Amino acid sequence: FFNDLDSEKVGDHCVCACTYVCACSRMHSLQVDSVQRWMEDLRHMTEVECMCVLQAKPIGVEEDTQGELIVATGDHVARNNLQTLLRRALVVSTELGKMFQRLEKGRWQRVHSTAVRANCHVRSLVHEYSAARNTPAEMQKYEKSLLEKCMELTTITERCLHTEDEFFLKSMREAIHEILTDVSDSFSHMIDMALANEIQILIRQIESSDSVYTIGSAISNLLSLTQDGPQLCRIIAKEGAVVALFKICRQDCFSDLYAHALRTVASICCVEEGINQLEKVDGILCLADILTDENSAEAARAEAAAVVAQITSPHHTSTQHLGSFLESMQDIVTALIKLCESASCGEVFLLASAALANITFFDSMACEILLQLNAIHILLQSCKDRQRVDTPYSKDQVVTILANLSVLEQSSSEVLQEKGILLQLLGEKPSSSSPSEGAACERVQQKAAVTLARLSRDPDVAQTAIQLRAVPRLIELCRSPAERNNSDSVLVACLAALRRLAAGCPDSIEAADHQQLIKPRLVDSFLLCSNMEESFV
Repeated sequence: FFNDLDSEKVGDHCVCACTYVCACSRMHSLQVDSVQRWMEDLRHMTEVECMCVLQAKPIGVEEDTQGELIVATGDHVARNNLQTLLRRALVVSTELGKMFQRLEKGRWQRVHSTAVRANCHVRSLVHEYSAARNTPAEMQKYEKSLLEKCMELTTITERCLHTEDEFFLKSMREAIHEILTDVSDSFSHMIDMALANEIQILIRQIESSDSVYTIGSAISNLLSLTQDGPQLCRIIAKEGAVVALFKICRQDCFSDLYAHALRTVASICCVEEGINQLEKVDGILCLADILTDENSAEAARAEAAAVVAQITSPHHTSTQHLGSFLESMQDIVTALIKLCESASCGEVFLLASAALANITFFDSMACEILLQLNAIHILLQSCKDRQRVDTPYSKDQVVTILANLSVLEQSSSEVLQEKGILLQLLGEKPSSSSPSEGAACERVQQKAAVTLARLSRDPDVAQTAIQLRAVPRLIELCRSPAERNNSDSVLVACLAALRRLAAGCPDSIEAADHQQLIKPRLVDSFLLCSNMEESFV
């Protein structure tokens, strides 16, 4: 590993240095005292030792510094084989990516050195993993084939170092690109097989062990894997992890593991394969049982709410599982609003309200159930409690539910009983410079304006909103880009709310504002306000 240095020349330099040192020492050994001679020998010996160290390690240059071989001890592999496998796989993938880039630029010296490094990384990974696990026969075939392809890649790239024939190099570039693509695909498949093997081991631990500690450790490893992307979640789901986790959630003796198991299920269900597995094992029924069980710990109910929020997310393209969800929706919605009301902290409220917000998107019956359960009062009162609603993210969920409930006519009277709180949401501002918090505040403002516009079809609501000075705040949001964080969606929602209020109470808006914000077409008012660089309020 010398990163474009000629290893033979470096070796020759070491030999010459050693020979020269020995000759000088013998020549002057009789002319100096013992201390000076010892110091001189020590200096040369140290240099030789440094060169030996350099020969044993790669020298990182430029962007190659991340390509150093990660050496893990046997104990570390045994303790954390999964993380080691992922880390080593990332190193190999990085090297292969560099090789594609250098091949396109025709940097043949770099192409070859990268191929050598990638070959060493792959061989080290395969040998370490084989030593730690009894790999399946099918995987052993892939390993052997992959090692042969890596060696072929190293050999063919070396041939390109000894010629400057452009026609030959062009033909070799195509051949190397084909082999490199084959190596990348084979390596990805081998890693998937290795991960599947590791996941199977964890699932067997969950299914066969009676130890809470052993099962908890296996679940922790699965949860950690789900954080590495949807591809791993698909493998985990395919290997049956969701089935194993719900078996745990159906046994009273493992009640302390419910929250941990459900958190892992929620992570796996970010992919369709996880939701399909949940559907096959009647997971929704299990979630309903945990949510409605008053003896269930709050943490377990909160994580069950997280699973509900995940599987009802509007981002999922498949909705087949929602058919069985409707059968338990009454119980689930009732349990979730109770959890919002009794939540001991902001995280619990956030998970429960997020689940409710998603549910209100796909079925109007959920909105009717929430109105029957006095949900508007509960949610708006929660906004006054800093212990439960402590971030814009929670308010985003609350106002989403309100916006969806406001479609129903009977929701108007409910909102009238909670005067002012909806308008407070129009004034939501971030407490930090965090982009995500700023985006959450934008969503709160936008949805609050949408809710107000929908509710203002009721004259009583419109009159109350005007009395509470909703119009000046809406005008401020329209005219001042800073107040709405330069958000176009907030601007459109506020213009729509203003026009709805003006339709019912035209005297509530001054002539100048009416001329610019109400009278023109909506698109013209939007263009006028979106191009303002300073506030005219």
